[in-house]
Amino acid sequence: MSSPISRVDFRTEPAQYRHWRLAFDGPVATLAMDVAEDGGLRPGYKLKLNSYDLGVDIELHDALQRIRFEHPEVRSVVVTSMKDRIFCSGANIFMLGLSTHAWKVNFCKFTNETRNGIEDSSRHGGLKFIAALNGACAGGGYELALACDEILLIDDRSSAVALPEVPLLGVLPGTGGLTRVTDKRRVRHDHADIFCTLVEGVRGQRAKDWRLVDDVVKPARFEEVVRARALALAQDSDRPAGEAGVALTPLQRQESADGLSYRYVDIRLDREKRQATWTVRAPQGPVESELKDIVAAGANWWPLQMARELDDAILSMRTNELDIGTWILKTEGDPQAVLAADAALQKHADHWFVRETAGMLRRTLARLDVTSRSLYALIEPGSCFVGTLLELALAADRSYMLDDEDAAAPARIVVGERNFGAYPLVNGQSRLQRRFYEETEPLEAVRAQAGHSLSAADALELGLVTYAPDSIDWEDEVRMALEERRALSPDALTGLEANLRFGGQETMETRIFGRLTAWQNWIFNRPNAAGDKGALKLYGKGEQAAFDWNRV
Repeated sequence: MSSPISRVDFRTEPAQYRHWRLAFDGPVATLAMDVAEDGGLRPGYKLKLNSYDLGVDIELHDALQRIRFEHPEVRSVVVTSMKDRIFCSGANIFMLGLSTHAWKVNFCKFTNETRNGIEDSSRHGGLKFIAALNGACAGGGYELALACDEILLIDDRSSAVALPEVPLLGVLPGTGGLTRVTDKRRVRHDHADIFCTLVEGVRGQRAKDWRLVDDVVKPARFEEVVRARALALAQDSDRPAGEAGVALTPLQRQESADGLSYRYVDIRLDREKRQATWTVRAPQGPVESELKDIVAAGANWWPLQMARELDDAILSMRTNELDIGTWILKTEGDPQAVLAADAALQKHADHWFVRETAGMLRRTLARLDVTSRSLYALIEPGSCFVGTLLELALAADRSYMLDDEDAAAPARIVVGERNFGAYPLVNGQSRLQRRFYEETEPLEAVRAQAGHSLSAADALELGLVTYAPDSIDWEDEVRMALEERRALSPDALTGLEANLRFGGQETMETRIFGRLTAWQNWIFNRPNAAGDKGALKLYGKGEQAAFDWNRV
């Protein structure tokens, strides 16, 4: 916002929800939107007509986590509204008008990651989603519907779907709307052009004919049809009907002016240098490997607890520490403990809880990839960049590994089986495939060394690290690299990193994030949207926007 704001906390639980209602009926969960008008995360706007802000999406993200882990019996989720004749009117426009540019972009990114998570659970986790549009559905509300597997629209002669951002606000349906309409719904481009320039949207049979929804249903049969479709989708799921869920206990976090600290994740800030040093720790003690012990450990099982802490830390740092432009990634602890946890993830991959834990790791690492920060990994004696934790180094823009064979315990890395596809980026590639552009020879060379403890020289030869300075040059090399990085334009670095991290293969998700980084970033800055006479600023004031008519 334009004035100093308090820090955003992404931790919540159902008892604290103000905007969503969760209900469970056998294999079907209902996630109903009921936004409290006076429940905005910041002052200055009312959340009318089920419009949402970041606080609403924080609850949605948590609700999805509760369904995944605490209710394994759930196989399909109905997303609907508790308000009469309104599903969701999208992101709150007055909130956007009051927000800083950085707030808008981070809000859009988190919103889309949450919708990506819905699609990820449909693709990998056995959960299917139905958007039951029991009223008007516009903007970000329709984008939420687009993330679901099926969209059912009530045929009451007034309810419509709409993406009105272009005609109303001078911005884009850029949190995935445009991309999902074309890439996912396969809406013909001329129909999409009309749809995205109609303030009133499209309703009834035309919405179905244009593929904007899957079906339109008369009000008298709406609940019946939604229930039938939810049960039909649930039949194809392999989530268990008779197992108890795992409670997601509250995350414990210590905060200070200089950083954040959890059990397995620690962040130290150097505000003068605008950098943060992240340390992710290995399991402390024996790792549960038998299924009964893993389930008994629940939220305390290291892979899940570490993933939850890392996810919360990424969100907190990304939202609350905008000036900290470089994240230095480190690890510490027993490499064998990490590899033991990886072995358990591999051995029990088909069990619902283990699968959901792997999904949490996958989504968290993907969140790191799309974060607009420079990522540098430092691999030193005492590090445990092995298996799952090696993904942190593979995600980094650069990695430095200390080559000191005279040390008592020289730095080592280990490539494990989970580095070959368990945690794909949003473009569907493993980080090793991305690193080597899927070229056969270097990937086979790395595969041949899987499970071996690799020295700095070995890692450098295999192309797994960027540099391997010796102990004489280490401090100077790292210092100069970090000094050079923080002297560069943060805007240029955001564009550079996003382009290089997702070079080659493209997917719907990479196009969405690319457009958030470039198109939406640019449009949100332009006076046609964000100027004093821009459409976003004047919305609801009865004034006509004053556009600069030059095409750029």
